[in-house]
Amino acid sequence: MSSASPRTSSSRGRPGGHGAGGATPARLVAYETLRAVHESEAYANLLLPRAIASARLSTADAALATELAYGTLRRQGTYDAVIALAADRPAHDIDPAVLDALRLGVHQLLATRIASHAAVNECVELVRRTSGKGAAGFANAVLRRVSRETPGEWMSQVEASARTEDERIGLRSAHPVWVVRALRRALAAEGRADELDELLDADNEAPKVTMTALPGLADVPESASRTPYSPTGFRLGGGDPEPVIARSQGRLRVQDEGSQLAAYALTHASPIAEGERWLDLCAGPGGKTALLAAEALAHGARLEANEIAPARAGLVRQALAAVPLDVPVSEQDGRIRATASLDTYDRILVDAPCTGLGALRRRPEARWRKTPADVPELVSLQRELASTAIGALKPGGVLAYVTCSPHLAETSGVVADLRRDWGDRIEELDARAVLQSVARTPLDLAEPADGSGRAQLWPHRHGTDAMFIALLRRR
Repeated sequence: MSSASPRTSSSRGRPGGHGAGGATPARLVAYETLRAVHESEAYANLLLPRAIASARLSTADAALATELAYGTLRRQGTYDAVIALAADRPAHDIDPAVLDALRLGVHQLLATRIASHAAVNECVELVRRTSGKGAAGFANAVLRRVSRETPGEWMSQVEASARTEDERIGLRSAHPVWVVRALRRALAAEGRADELDELLDADNEAPKVTMTALPGLADVPESASRTPYSPTGFRLGGGDPEPVIARSQGRLRVQDEGSQLAAYALTHASPIAEGERWLDLCAGPGGKTALLAAEALAHGARLEANEIAPARAGLVRQALAAVPLDVPVSEQDGRIRATASLDTYDRILVDAPCTGLGALRRRPEARWRKTPADVPELVSLQRELASTAIGALKPGGVLAYVTCSPHLAETSGVVADLRRDWGDRIEELDARAVLQSVARTPLDLAEPADGSGRAQLWPHRHGTDAMFIALLRRR
């Protein structure tokens, strides 16, 4: 529970500047982000940048608000265990608005270098402002209790409260037990279950901002550092990437290196013939779509996109504005869209809706939002999307089935079902070999126990989201 967070905050150029109710604007933005995530199921990675811009935070305050919001969300389960011990009551019995302020305070006390008195006083002020004097007195007592012991002492108490070894691991690493078990099974399928602790630690590290230069439309800046695998991936030296994106008219853009590799796996699965038709079936928010569009433009192919959610379809259109290629974007259920296009496409990307367990670094609330009960419904949808997409392929066409999750039910399980249902009408290609042909340096890709060619990327091993990639060709 440590980080190099700043001790103090400055607001709009004024050190220690305060907003309404006595709390600094950075803490207010972080707190309001937590409330929106828990009250309205907002996504922190989408909401927080807008909140920072709206509050006109300084660079220092923006960094502080980001650390407070993301750090608190990532380690929420551990902090709830600390709060329960300090308050002598289960965290779920505490008023939600008060609980979010306590989580924010505990994160500052146990995982930053912010002075204890500032962390306690300002979080108490947040509670006083939102929940009244009585709740503020309760928050003050809890946070002062937390401040009297070290992070190591609290972790020892939290781990001692665990009923099982998996619960202990979950409390220590701030992962729900079901996620710990799912990740262990996925690693064990590669014979690498001993990497679990390394993976859990990687999930709690803030990811570096990775970018791509759309192929044929932009070059990697000379001042940037190249990422190890994607042919167009790079990282800036630091600072806000938005000015770079704006100057390039979106042809330089933020995109995880794993997402870049997933798109390149489809375009490099076989040589591209001029005039090919491609489909991105579940395109939102459009990062992979833009890369596919640039590849299509360079090779004389045609691309279509589909996204069922209108708001996300709008994001796809925005992403495509950087590419001078006419890409129609439909807004249909992907299963209906594919069924209406039988024997049509040469390449289809199915980046299926999933649990998102592969992107816990950048979507900190995701680990607490999904439950095991969500998995069967998602797997059914994934299977149906991929199966109808195979039907929309021409003979010889290639499907890239991709999830941002390593959960075996969503990955190898879905592919196994497809192979069973389609039999000898499809064949599985070696996705690992394709990725190695694309990568700038060799990828450490473990061979699955079943000997298939499926590829699984990992944050602890590759520095990417845990993207799963399988390639299927229709015969």
